[in-house]
Amino acid sequence: MTVRLLICDDEPLATHRLSALLDRHGDVELVGVARSGAEALERIDELHPDAVLIDVEMPVLDGFDVVEALAAEADGAAPLIIFVTAYPQFATNAFDSGAIDFLTKPVRYGRLEKAIDRLQRAIDDRSARRRLDELSQQLDQLRSDRQSGRSEGKRLWVSRRGEMVSIALDKLDRISAEGEYVRLYQGDRTYLHRSSITAILPHLDDCRFVRIHRSHIVSLESIAAIRRRPAGGYRILTAAGDTLPVGRTYHAVVRSVLGGQVEAE
Repeated sequence: MTVRLLICDDEPLATHRLSALLDRHGDVELVGVARSGAEALERIDELHPDAVLIDVEMPVLDGFDVVEALAAEADGAAPLIIFVTAYPQFATNAFDSGAIDFLTKPVRYGRLEKAIDRLQRAIDDRSARRRLDELSQQLDQLRSDRQSGRSEGKRLWVSRRGEMVSIALDKLDRISAEGEYVRLYQGDRTYLHRSSITAILPHLDDCRFVRIHRSHIVSLESIAAIRRRPAGGYRILTAAGDTLPVGRTYHAVVRSVLGGQVEAE
């Protein structure tokens, strides 16, 4: 049985890798690639794939939002869902759901083969609509699990110079927003990852990290000093010698967590 499958991921490197892996499997027809949740909904309506292999974390409309939108459509064929995530712990905790599988980036061929086997059995059972309904009922819990995660031992896969690199979140020095990306700082290395500050914050341990600005999160261990500006407000000096602004909204947070280190400029 040939499975007609649609990929949805906003990272070109991830979609290229998945496409290459699927080309090795004789029972899969890749019918299309979507770069966003909104595009995925359009392509599903147009192509009617048997299944969608979709990234959990995407800007604006994420994988869970796509499932929610599909479940709201009472009529029409329902695709089976395989989630892909860069957070291994989340994939493990969330597996018991209506999804066919949760795959961790970078996806390995052997693991993908098992997911396709599950897809074929589910297609034989004609259980797509039932699974989608079950999954939609579990979205609140899945979202809660994602929000409540902590960074101890947690890793994130990011692309760097054409390869996927595993980053320990609790070892980061700071994180800064750059448009639709975040810059991850670890020692003398930095990594650009397609995500937002808001999306990555729940995966960080709030005992280790503090948000000081809408565009900056900093590790408590990397803070050398907090300086009070003559005109009001604060700036943070990191151990690496960087100076970061403190947003007005975050003044109280900085004072309560690190007030004893404040010095005048």
